[in-house]
Amino acid sequence: MFTAFLDQNPMQGLLTRLPRCPFPAMEDRAAWEALPEADKADLLALAEGCGAPYPLLRATDFLAFIRSGSRTVYEQPYFYRRRKLIASALHCCLTGRTERLDDVIDGLWCICEESSWVISAHNINPVPGGLSPGEKPLPDPEDPYIDLFAAQTGMILACVCALLAKPLDRETPMLRRRVEREIRRRITEPFLSREDYWWMGVLRKDLCNWTPWILSNILCIAELQAGNLPELAVVCDRACRILDRWLAVLPADGGCDEGTAYYNMAGGALLDCLELLERITDGRMVFWQEEKIRNILAFPLATRLEGGWFVNFADCDARPQLCGERLQLAGKKLGMPALTALGLAHRGTPSEQLADVPHFSRLLNRLFHPAAQLPAAPFPRRDVWLGDLQLRVFEQDGMILCAKGGHNGESHNHNDVGSFILQVDGQPAVVDAGNMVYTAKTFSHERYTLMNTRAAYHNLPLIGGEEQQPGSRFAARDVQRLADGLSLELSRTYSEAAGLCSFRRSMRLQGGGMELRDSISLAAAKPVTWVFMLREKPVIREGRAVSGCIELALPAGLTARTEEIPVTDSRMAKNFPGSLWRLLVTAAPAEVHEGCFRIRRATGTL
Repeated sequence: MFTAFLDQNPMQGLLTRLPRCPFPAMEDRAAWEALPEADKADLLALAEGCGAPYPLLRATDFLAFIRSGSRTVYEQPYFYRRRKLIASALHCCLTGRTERLDDVIDGLWCICEESSWVISAHNINPVPGGLSPGEKPLPDPEDPYIDLFAAQTGMILACVCALLAKPLDRETPMLRRRVEREIRRRITEPFLSREDYWWMGVLRKDLCNWTPWILSNILCIAELQAGNLPELAVVCDRACRILDRWLAVLPADGGCDEGTAYYNMAGGALLDCLELLERITDGRMVFWQEEKIRNILAFPLATRLEGGWFVNFADCDARPQLCGERLQLAGKKLGMPALTALGLAHRGTPSEQLADVPHFSRLLNRLFHPAAQLPAAPFPRRDVWLGDLQLRVFEQDGMILCAKGGHNGESHNHNDVGSFILQVDGQPAVVDAGNMVYTAKTFSHERYTLMNTRAAYHNLPLIGGEEQQPGSRFAARDVQRLADGLSLELSRTYSEAAGLCSFRRSMRLQGGGMELRDSISLAAAKPVTWVFMLREKPVIREGRAVSGCIELALPAGLTARTEEIPVTDSRMAKNFPGSLWRLLVTAAPAEVHEGCFRIRRATGTL
């Protein structure tokens, strides 16, 4: 897409002037004072909360990732430094005073002094023949790598220097020159000269959110620190051609197999790139009407549930913190009022843009792109089919069924082909546990020892004790969209040890409830245990299991038991505090199993 456009319209011809900073400098008092009082109070409170000094970043903190598997030991002080720098810069801009300027100076200086802007979990470039974490336990300052947060750090420093150029230069122009040199050495020069970074799509084709996320920050840096048009053209051209390699990986339907929570970093980062390219070229490079672009940017509409919940297959939080302003802008650019409305519902407070990994340009966009006033309009009834991703979302009578096909080699994969989620009257009933705090184990050979990634903790059966296996060859076959659900063949999602001849599953909403029907044929008699992950504690009695607002009819002759899963992981607990519950329904050994389960609203307590 971008490559074809640039082959006909060279970037040098699209640039007629050096870009201006899109955000107001501290001296523009009218712009800063015009911000809503609630936004200003929110950010000033954030600055007050960042009163602790900039912490040390020790080598042993960095080593914690390979010693204990902990990412947070290094990431907490690393991200606090950046959060404090942003908060101090905003304090200056919001108040028009420089009492926090020394905090800005200290923050710029100490971040420039860091040996690497790469976090400990990303210290290697995972390409064929590359080093393992054990072979490279500390970063090499002479061999800079660009990971997500090195690029984001460069963007943060560039934004701070753009907003506070004059007060910083009054102290010493050397500081901004130092920042520019560090950004050039760590980001711009390696971006222009290297071909081996995996996310560039040269040595590896399995690209993910890294590509647009890094490119969006590099383009932001280029916009803010462009010194001459020829180099700006080279940076933009190269970014577009790499971005094309990522787009080639994405399906035409715009589905993101990393999950809705990664929209901020994937589709949202693509939006950042598109907006930056449109602005840098003075509107000469515009792609808002491209169907694939539109599908990617509208993906959260397809996965939206009620009450702030979203379809959360893969490493995805059930209630992700989406960047509402980006969704709002996407809706405006695409002419999609429903997407704009979704964005307005998720705008949140400005400081929320800094709560996880601080994203300064997104925060500035949030401040200077005000919420639109739109007439209230209902969202369309859900009847979604993303055929490339094999995701089905269907709504009927206040119930929403979310079912997936696909394969077990997807990005941020969980072994969950054929699993489903059921929301009833705006509340989660049958759930996907979602994501947990990342550790060294999360993206290692031990990934599928984690509860939340295993098929045994998704809404799937165990066949003779065997569960689905990881890898792209473990995939759904003969996937059929039904008028009211989804049907698929799952026999090839298990290893040969399961002894499956065939396994047909259908999931439908009909007659005021959900029907799950499994037809399983085995080479030898084996027991089958169906797993249902439930939000509320199930009570089993009289041939049914009642769990909160739903009841599940248990077929005759099957035994059922429950298992409490205390949610001790802090990330998962934000979505599902307390406990989740695992209902296990077992059929005695047989060569053929016909499992039919009906889920309806509970008619009364047991």
